[in-house]
Amino acid sequence: MTSPILVTGASSFVGIHTIIQLLEQGYSVRGTIRSLEKEAEVREAVGKFVQTSDRLEFKAADLNQAAGWDEAMHGVDYVLHVASPFPLFEPENEDELIIPAVQGTLRVLRAAHKAGVKRVVQVSSVAAISAGHKENNKAFTEGDWSIVENEIGAYSKSKTLAERAAWDFINGSENTHGMELVAINPPLILGPVPNKNFRTSVELIRTYMLGQVPGVGRIKMGLVDVRDVASAILLGMTTPEAAGNRFLCSGGTMWLKEIAGTLHKEYSPRGYKIPTFEFPSWMVRFLGLFDKKIARVTATLDRDFEESNEKAKQILKWQPRPLKEAILAMAESLIEHGFV
Repeated sequence: MTSPILVTGASSFVGIHTIIQLLEQGYSVRGTIRSLEKEAEVREAVGKFVQTSDRLEFKAADLNQAAGWDEAMHGVDYVLHVASPFPLFEPENEDELIIPAVQGTLRVLRAAHKAGVKRVVQVSSVAAISAGHKENNKAFTEGDWSIVENEIGAYSKSKTLAERAAWDFINGSENTHGMELVAINPPLILGPVPNKNFRTSVELIRTYMLGQVPGVGRIKMGLVDVRDVASAILLGMTTPEAAGNRFLCSGGTMWLKEIAGTLHKEYSPRGYKIPTFEFPSWMVRFLGLFDKKIARVTATLDRDFEESNEKAKQILKWQPRPLKEAILAMAESLIEHGFV
């Protein structure tokens, strides 16, 4: 393939790993970043894993601005749309997240359509699948959508509305030449952090490694390794049968106590004070009244669920690595970069 693959959000956690795998597989890559001042930083991060040579270029483009997108899309057949805001805390006004997510997605799709792009792979989230569901012991699949009418938080709402807007565009009258869409829906992304840029994804593991909390809540989470998310994105681009599908790309689920236990077993002999005590749920709810970080997770206390990745395995032939590997790879990289 001679035309470059466009990766939006090239400086992000997923963006950098996606670029690494594209270059490893021989593709030319064009990445978008909000400011070209970040180019050297991204090149350095990618260069630790693969020779960047002359197959990597960058264009300045911001989801909140029209400028730059037409130039970024020029001569491109495939767009891997990774860019999207992922804040640590809930914004005071949910529109601070929702408007950039929805309008940014439509801006990318319209520019791609105008340029004659064949397929867009959008990185959505399990937050567009599982939020707002109250039932216990549910096995989530791609057929589920988050219920935005319930109180699900600005991030989940932004991911749900952005993905719905993408499908509405693809299936609507604006898509005159049949541009294809594939959605990749990962849960919390772990794995090796490529540089010293702080990312929201690292907060859970960082908090435990620093011993900043005395215990964990009875909360279950879906997890996946960033390298497996990147491989799913590439498979979403190259697999003909993927067109028109969303894929729940989860490596599996774990209770927080199991995640902390995995870290404790590996790192307590090295002097890290990792909490393994599980708080009673009533206590976590009480603490959530005073701590924003805790408040964000109280709705998920005691909720048991599973995330099915069967569709990704069958259609994409995707195989995620064990969750222990993802957890420990992130912890090791946090030590390497001086986060902990």
